[in-house]
Amino acid sequence: MTTRRPLGWLLPCFLLSFLLISCGKQQTLQGLFSQPRTPHEAYARQLRQTGLDQTALGRDWLAAADRALQDSLVVALPFRETGIFRADAAFAASYRYAVRAGEKVNITLTVEPASADVRVFVDAFELDPANNSPRPLASADTAARSFSYVAADDRQHLLRVQPELLRPGRFTIRIQRAPSLAFPVQGKSDAAAGSFWGADRDNGARRHEGIDIFAAKGTPVVAAAPGMVTRVGDTPRGGLVVWLADIHGQHLYYAHLSRQLVQAGQVVKAGDTLGLVGNTGNARTTPPHLHFGVYRGGRGAVDPYPFVRRADREPAAPRTPAERLGQWVRLTGTRTALQPAPVALKKQPAALPKNAPLLVVGATADWLRVQAPNGRLGYVPAKAVATEALRREALATTADLLSRPAPTAAPLDTLPARSRVAVLGEWSGYQLVRNAAGRVGWLPLNG
Repeated sequence: MTTRRPLGWLLPCFLLSFLLISCGKQQTLQGLFSQPRTPHEAYARQLRQTGLDQTALGRDWLAAADRALQDSLVVALPFRETGIFRADAAFAASYRYAVRAGEKVNITLTVEPASADVRVFVDAFELDPANNSPRPLASADTAARSFSYVAADDRQHLLRVQPELLRPGRFTIRIQRAPSLAFPVQGKSDAAAGSFWGADRDNGARRHEGIDIFAAKGTPVVAAAPGMVTRVGDTPRGGLVVWLADIHGQHLYYAHLSRQLVQAGQVVKAGDTLGLVGNTGNARTTPPHLHFGVYRGGRGAVDPYPFVRRADREPAAPRTPAERLGQWVRLTGTRTALQPAPVALKKQPAALPKNAPLLVVGATADWLRVQAPNGRLGYVPAKAVATEALRREALATTADLLSRPAPTAAPLDTLPARSRVAVLGEWSGYQLVRNAAGRVGWLPLNG
């Protein structure tokens, strides 16, 4: 039987337990708040304390972390991508996605091989709608492998994935949404919702501040979260109603009940029955249903649908073979653009040149995340590239193999005359080649 207790004791006990578990016996509150907030920040501080931030690779790592917060690619949820870490280059991937208030976002990271001794830092941020400045939300490293958080507002969020220095490997990141509340009608799902937030009411005089979930009269209506019943009443509009203050600081509203089975002041668990579906109040002429609402302090009613929508399906795995990650491919057509999102856009960016070489750094179901020779990142369709060499040729004279397609680039090697190379692509007056030893670099097209 559910007991009646004041709700005030729950919050202090929860906070005390959280602090004891998080801090340990030896850590004071002062020590807690003086520590870096995230594993990523702790690692960056170690780089600075050891002077590694003054090395080229250390500077590149810190710069890559900052750049990822400013230059993210846009993805739609659910999302899954497999990518690579290279030991010879600082790396940070970032993904921007839209969320609704009340959605729980689940982040899962896997690293291959599973025994790989590499730390990967995963950080989620909320972007300020005024200036896109990032506010930290949640974070983890590979010791945790996954984490979840609940979106407070309708916002753009950003996820950054960055490994520690000098650690190669392959990773898969999944971003999926799930409800933050249990469904409030027993045996039903969001498929039973038939009237949604913002619909006209009273000939347009007001808007619907909830969702209507249709079910047979007498179907149990349940607590969508633990909390305390604050009000049980009968109103002209809502009929028999129950108000529940949940542990998240929200007020959940249940209306048009045929019967109420709780009392004000009663503490309940998620799934406890609060009442039965009906059509009381101004719903007397409609089929039985539950009007469900979510109210937040200082904001009033918010759309409850994202709080209870069904979880995202498992995102599709990449169709591109994993061994293609880290390899160069080339474009086969003349109309392919480097896109900011792995979707077909109505307005395409400027097309890349045919036979442009692209380094594959990630793969989704049907798209490749690639880096162009000028450093730009983006997506191209997997079907728009080829892996075989453009041609094979012998060098007429001795030539320096360059690190990038520029006259000021550092030489990687010197190739003797008559060396045979495979031409992997062409870019801005240069050709990317691979010699017989497997070394890849750039040569002038008319060198």
